[in-house]
Amino acid sequence: MSVHDDEHRTLAIEAANAAGRVLYLFELDDSSDHRPRDAIAAIRAWAHGGISVSEARAAAFSANSAAADARTKSARAAARAAGHAAATAYVAAHAERAEDLALKAEKLAHRHPVMA
Repeated sequence: MSVHDDEHRTLAIEAANAAGRVLYLFELDDSSDHRPRDAIAAIRAWAHGGISVSEARAAAFSANSAAADARTKSARAAARAAGHAAATAYVAAHAERAEDLALKAEKLAHRHPVMA
């Protein structure tokens, strides 16, 4: 594995962490819809070599569909964060968008991330 591959996988884990941080906002909206949770699990699996890019991509599209079904803006942003996290498998730049959407979800829910 090249350094580039290691960096890509690190970005994927960071994106999964960002999306995971706000997943509860989606699950408060609809606890029976597991598509965003599955997308986060998919990107983690991809980062560890457990699934293919195409499987992660399918999970990304599913999470984005869940976002379209969400009732609140914070839930929508949280699901989109999960979708972008999973999309990091095929385009590393999606990791930054996952973080941006996680921050947006927190802001929409009137919650702010803890500053270290």
